[in-house]
Amino acid sequence: MPPFKSLRRRIVVAYLMFAAAGILFFALIAAVAVEGIEVKLVDERLQEVAAWASPRHAGNLPVEMPAGLSFHHDAEIPLSLRHLPEGATEITVDGVDLHVWSGKDESGPYVVVDHASAYEKIEVVVYGMFAIGFVGFLICSMMFGAYIGNSLVTPIMALASAVQARRRDLPLQDSADELGILARAFSARTSELTEVLDRERFFTGDVSHELRTPLTVITGAAEILMTQAHENPAIHAASERIYRAARDASDSITVLLRLARSPDMLEMTSVSVAELASEEAARCQTLTSSKPLTLRYAGGDDFMIQAPRELLIAAIGNLVRNACLYTMRGEVVVRLAGRSLVVEDSGPGLPAAARARLLNEAIPVSARGSSGTGLGLGLVQRICAYLGADLAYSERAGGGSVFEIRFP
Repeated sequence: MPPFKSLRRRIVVAYLMFAAAGILFFALIAAVAVEGIEVKLVDERLQEVAAWASPRHAGNLPVEMPAGLSFHHDAEIPLSLRHLPEGATEITVDGVDLHVWSGKDESGPYVVVDHASAYEKIEVVVYGMFAIGFVGFLICSMMFGAYIGNSLVTPIMALASAVQARRRDLPLQDSADELGILARAFSARTSELTEVLDRERFFTGDVSHELRTPLTVITGAAEILMTQAHENPAIHAASERIYRAARDASDSITVLLRLARSPDMLEMTSVSVAELASEEAARCQTLTSSKPLTLRYAGGDDFMIQAPRELLIAAIGNLVRNACLYTMRGEVVVRLAGRSLVVEDSGPGLPAAARARLLNEAIPVSARGSSGTGLGLGLVQRICAYLGADLAYSERAGGGSVFEIRFP
């Protein structure tokens, strides 16, 4: 399962990222505007003063400057203000910030100095106000994102909790927005699935109960025939096959009944996997008597699992029985490895249709309608899914199949 990623958190982060991008954009505009205002208010003012004062100084006319401004020409220029580039310059002299306009006329260089400009203080105040506004905008964006996230996620979580609790009266069904559409779709789909599952469970239960009586009659009749046909080997063999088929069918019905029930309704017992594997290997020995095939239980470290005994017997027995039926010569080996039960054989391998069914893939066109579509494996798959185990398949080195039931 992928790690949980909160939708609420992602909404808040999206709002914060949008706010940060907006803040950056407006900060650039504000910086350009402040610098432009500085050029307009300070630099151009100094340039105008210089254009007025320089001709008057050249004509030996008095140059009376407003308060805070001073005009210096040639030798009158202070040492700290000499050799400045022409144009506007900001410089700090003895801890005082000065705006200086440097220029040159026919009589020599000159400077106009603004000693008392309050623009730097105003600039600090403006940037401070911008910073406070930006921080407030971020906080408001985070709060608004959290509000939107809660408004969206809280109903979704309530709907998810109701679905997990298997409630029939799902919330938000009366809502006129998209959440109401989602809730009504969930409710309709849940009702449909419940009806389908109920029909399947009732069908499986009814059919199974209806089949038990004739199977019991067939089993009893086969036992009587086996008892009375000792002198006729052909009748005895046929009776034994009838008895074994009826018993297998009865076992399959029992498994289907178990699978039709909810897992919490079944009695879980501690079962030894080694014991069941050895018993199923011994019970299937009769399937190898008429061909050059060896069935053996190779052992392994035993382990216990909590599960219905009948379902485990059906899963292990189906794998062993299929291996014995479809393997004509060689061997079938049943063993334990870790917390897994392994059944391997030297047979022809799994047909394409059965392999596709096992891997939940589309059945190839060339394999459709062929025999051996893996119905027994399908039952084993259902049992494994019911018990929370995994059924794995691989090809055996040298030919054959390897089936592995991995228990949690």
